[in-house]
Amino acid sequence: MAEKKKSAAVEYYPSALTIAGSDSGGGAGIEADLRTFNALGVYGCAAVTAVTAQNPESVDRVDLLPGASVTAQIDSVMAKIAVRCAKTGMLGSAENVSAVAEAVKKYNLKLICDPVMISTSGRKLIDDDAIEVLASELLPKALWITPNIPECEFLLGKKFDTPSDMIQGAKALADKFRTNVLLKGGHDEKSKRATDFVCYKGDLFTVSSPKIKLPSFASHGTGCTLSAAMAAMTALGFSWSDVIQDAKAFVFGSLRENVEIGKGIFAMYPPVEDSLELIEMERISSAKSSKGSPR
Repeated sequence: MAEKKKSAAVEYYPSALTIAGSDSGGGAGIEADLRTFNALGVYGCAAVTAVTAQNPESVDRVDLLPGASVTAQIDSVMAKIAVRCAKTGMLGSAENVSAVAEAVKKYNLKLICDPVMISTSGRKLIDDDAIEVLASELLPKALWITPNIPECEFLLGKKFDTPSDMIQGAKALADKFRTNVLLKGGHDEKSKRATDFVCYKGDLFTVSSPKIKLPSFASHGTGCTLSAAMAAMTALGFSWSDVIQDAKAFVFGSLRENVEIGKGIFAMYPPVEDSLELIEMERISSAKSSKGSPR
């Protein structure tokens, strides 16, 4: 009897999926994510959750898409494209959050979840029902979550004022949702460096870049770009620590090499120079969670 030949594994070009709102001004959302994927050598796919009329200075209109539309977009992508990692941004409604959570489970997606709930200024961006579903259904399914400080405070119900507080906040989020956390602290005015706080499988770290003086609106889209870069680096097969440091370097470089896109309007843009040597990552402690390992 002839021996059956083993089929060789097919290695497809790396692809990533962004599930987020569209930013007509191009600075954040789907547009920033796809620009980041392309710059890092990853084929970008998209499922649009909302259409916004905005520019770097103002948001003039938001139209949410129904959950069924989000599900259909993801299903169509996954039917033919070997997506290696997905990321979420603005989801906007409870049904959209549920649609994404179901898709993550259905396709066993590696997910970088940017829980776009509250702006840095403290404005709530989704309703209470959506936040509840986000916390119960989606965050526990993520490989990484990347909240900012107001979002961390909301999820944990307490204020964080010092770097020590933020370190404990990252650990508390990791324990609560059994996932890995990158808590964005770059908007902390007291710090001399833009420092984020990382909890990976219970181990605590800081990752930081130099602070630079930026022109008007140049920092618009930093959160989207960071999570998109993390998704791209994950799709490329980098180790978790390289994912974090390279994504941080990409954001710093994009800020440093900002471009003027209108009179007095500047935007971050994919960098030409590599800024990895300016990124510092430091282990704080090893404090394993008692609630089990994250994804």
